[in-house]
Amino acid sequence: MIPKSDPGNSRFVVWMAVALIVVVADQVTKRAIIEFIELYGRVPLNSVVNLTHQRNTGAAFSFLADAGGWQRWFFVALASLVSVVIGIWVWRIRYQGPAILAAGLALVLGGAVGNLIDRILHGYVTDFIQVWFGDWAFPSFNVADAAITVGAALLIIESLFLSGRDAAKSSDREV
Repeated sequence: MIPKSDPGNSRFVVWMAVALIVVVADQVTKRAIIEFIELYGRVPLNSVVNLTHQRNTGAAFSFLADAGGWQRWFFVALASLVSVVIGIWVWRIRYQGPAILAAGLALVLGGAVGNLIDRILHGYVTDFIQVWFGDWAFPSFNVADAAITVGAALLIIESLFLSGRDAAKSSDREV
C-alpha cells in the first residue's frame, strides 16, 4: 500500500524549493557578473539601471564594511542562525501557516543563504544591480538582497494587515 502524501510536508518542500531557487539564481547571477564584468566596472542597461561589479564586506548599505575583518564571521554566524530559525519556523507553520508568511520567510531564507555562501567562500558579497536617480545612486545590491527585501515586505504586510484575521472572523461568529 502506498501512503498518501502529507500535505504539510509537501508545503514545506515547496517553500524550501522557493528558497533554493533564490539561492541558485543569486549564485548564478553573481558568478556571471564576476566572470563578465571587471571589478568596479559598469554596464548601463538604461538611463536608470546599471550592472556593476562591487564587493561588499559589510552588511546592508555597506554597514561595517571597514570594520577590520571580524564582521565577516559575525555576519556568517548571524546569517546561519537566522537561516536555522527561519527553516524551523517554516517547518512549524507547514500545516496552517498563511501562504504569504511562508513565502516571505522562504524569500528571506533564500537571500540569507545566498549571501552567506559569498561570505564563507570570498569574505564579501558580490553586488551588481545599481539604480540611479539623476546624480544619486541607490547602494548596489544583488538577487539575494532583492529576495530579502521582498520577503521582508511580505512579512510586514502579513503582520500588519493579515495576521489575526482568521481569529477575528471566528470571534465575530461567536457573538
